[in-house]
Amino acid sequence: MAIESVRPFVPPFYSSGAKGPDLTGLPPRIPTGVPDFDYLTGGIPAGSVVLLLGEAGSGHQEFALTSAVHLMLRYDDPELHRFYLGSAKGPFAYPEGVAYISTSRSRDQVINELRGSFAGVYPEILVRHLAFHDLSQAYFRDTVVPTAWASLPPGPLLAAAPAVPESPDGPLAAVAESIDASGRNNLLVVDSLTDLLVRRSVDPNDVLTLLKGLRRRAKEWDGLVYLLLTEGVAAAATEQAVIDSVDGVLHFRWTSGPSSSHRQRTMLIPKFMPVLARIPAEFQGRFVIRVNAANGLVTTQYERI
Repeated sequence: MAIESVRPFVPPFYSSGAKGPDLTGLPPRIPTGVPDFDYLTGGIPAGSVVLLLGEAGSGHQEFALTSAVHLMLRYDDPELHRFYLGSAKGPFAYPEGVAYISTSRSRDQVINELRGSFAGVYPEILVRHLAFHDLSQAYFRDTVVPTAWASLPPGPLLAAAPAVPESPDGPLAAVAESIDASGRNNLLVVDSLTDLLVRRSVDPNDVLTLLKGLRRRAKEWDGLVYLLLTEGVAAAATEQAVIDSVDGVLHFRWTSGPSSSHRQRTMLIPKFMPVLARIPAEFQGRFVIRVNAANGLVTTQYERI
C-alpha cells in the first residue's frame, strides 16, 4: 500500500562523505529507522537491550515511537522504509511486530498522544502492528488509586488486547511475564523503568536482577528491546547500575550554548560497544536531533565533544 509522507528536511550524513560501517559477515543487526543514525552506526545488534535514558521531553520516547513506525514501514511501504534507511548498507534483520508494555498508561492514551503529535500515517501504521500490554491494574493495585481508574475499557479494544497477566507478586512480575510473552522476534518497548523505580513496593535490586536476566534471555529472541527511563528519577547509584545491566545506552538531553539561550535536543551514545566500535572516530560525538510531526525524530547535525 502507498503511504503519503513528507520526506526528511535535512541533508543526510552520507552526502558529506561520511563512510558507513561494513557489516558483511557480522551477526544480524536491526536498523533503528532513524534517518542517518543507521548509516553511521550500522544499526543495533539483534537481541540487544537498549536503555533510552533522557531528561523530560528530550526525545527518548519519540525515538522509540519513530523507530517502531519506520521499521513497520518495511511491511506497509517498503519504498518509504528504504528512504528512511538512506544509504545504510545492511544487511539488516527485522522484527515481526511491535510489543508495547505500559505500566501505567492505557493503549488509548499512547495512541492518542501519537495522533496528536505526528502525521496521520504514524498512528495507523503502529496500530496495525501493535500488541499492547496495559499493566495498570497490576501497577496500581494496593495503592490509593481507585480500581475504576486502572480498569481496562470495555469494547472491541479489550477483546483484541493481550490478556493482563495475573501477578500476585506485583507489577514487576507482570512486566516480566509480558516481556516473556511478547519478546521473541519483536521490537519491545517497556514504558517505563521510571514507573517501576519510583514504586515504593518495588525493590530496585529486583529491577536490576530482571534487567540482567532480560539481557541474557533477549539474545535468544532475535528482536530488540527499548527501556524508557527518565534521567535523575532514581538514585545515582541505581541509575548507574541500570546502565551497567543493559547492552547499550542512548542518552538524550537538552543542551544550550554558553552564549545563547537557544535549547536543542541532543543524543549521545555513552555505552554500546558493538555500535561505537563501528562508528568512524570523527563521528564519535553527539547527534543533534529534532522532532517534527511529519518525520518523527530525525538527526539534523553532528557535534564533536
